[in-house]
Amino acid sequence: MKIKIFSDIQYLPEGKRPVHLLEPFWLGQIGENLPPWEKGLINYANLSHSLFEISSLEEADIAVFPCDWIHVSGNTWKDKADKSLYALAIQFAQMVEQAGKPIAIFYCGDRSHEQVPIQDAFVFRQSLIASKRRPNDFVFTAFYEDLVEFYLGNELTIRQKQEKPVVGFDGCADPGNWTMRLKDLISQGVMLARGKEFFSPYEGHRLRYEALKYLSNSPLVEPNFKIRDNMVFYDDANNPDKKQKLRLEYVHNMVESDYILCSRGRGNFSLRLIETLCCGRIPIIVDTDCVLPYDFKIDWKKYCVWLDRKDLPQIAAFVAEFHNKLSPQEFVELQYECRHLWKEWLSYEGFFTNFWQHFQINTSKKEAAYISPP
Repeated sequence: MKIKIFSDIQYLPEGKRPVHLLEPFWLGQIGENLPPWEKGLINYANLSHSLFEISSLEEADIAVFPCDWIHVSGNTWKDKADKSLYALAIQFAQMVEQAGKPIAIFYCGDRSHEQVPIQDAFVFRQSLIASKRRPNDFVFTAFYEDLVEFYLGNELTIRQKQEKPVVGFDGCADPGNWTMRLKDLISQGVMLARGKEFFSPYEGHRLRYEALKYLSNSPLVEPNFKIRDNMVFYDDANNPDKKQKLRLEYVHNMVESDYILCSRGRGNFSLRLIETLCCGRIPIIVDTDCVLPYDFKIDWKKYCVWLDRKDLPQIAAFVAEFHNKLSPQEFVELQYECRHLWKEWLSYEGFFTNFWQHFQINTSKKEAAYISPP
């Protein structure tokens, strides 16, 4: 059974792309002209019409606001909320509420943990703070290319277990300087003046720096680190060739390691976690009160080295203990399982194939769910 979706392109401002779920229905043919880092959309587009059906509001299972909430909220301290788009969002929500239908909102960006002022909305976010999570808050995956397909000739590289685990990281990590702290203070002042909670965009880079320092100084692990001044994926976005080169270096750092440090960046989430699983590598998750996709279905600690932020000085010991408990065969099998987890749950097609389960879990104590499984 398909999920019947209602949305309305009139609520999508000119020049804005619709949310990922709606792209195959509104953008026409999703073709080969996409840059490599967006080609994962093709796989979803090929099966999207078997998962979802665009319908009238009266017949819909759920309504989807067509514009990412990041454009409504003003997601950085530099950007103000778009009042006209906010008015459209409220109008759309009121229309859906009058029809007695649930509403889904997608919210990308580093500050997407912020509250969405639409009561009972199902909000799918990238960044979420577990201790402030509301019942209908969920995390969605990072939508990028299949790294194995586009950079490794579609061949999953499997590593054999060594006595000392190799820990990889390629990206931005910074202990912080006076300039960064000044930016933090300015950001804090602006956000407080707007009545918003302050959330440091630089804390994640400082946290990574600490983690890498502890790992580098430990005899329990073998470090494989490439520290950069800028984020790998976004560096020089106007130069596709350079971007492609950096991406390839990033992927090779992963596949030449056993475990990958996956700690938050500017937001309270890690894109690197999704990419690590895509490459069949084992993530090291530093829990910063975070929420992961499909946490109500996936036993995340089965696939990851998991430690609380307060245990950061012992991070190497956590990795060594996890590694030592695995037999050589279990170590190999876990790499395949990590890749399978990404494909079945966290890729474009995997996430949306299982999309209905968010609503079933939230209504499990009621007589009927909003949506039946496809």
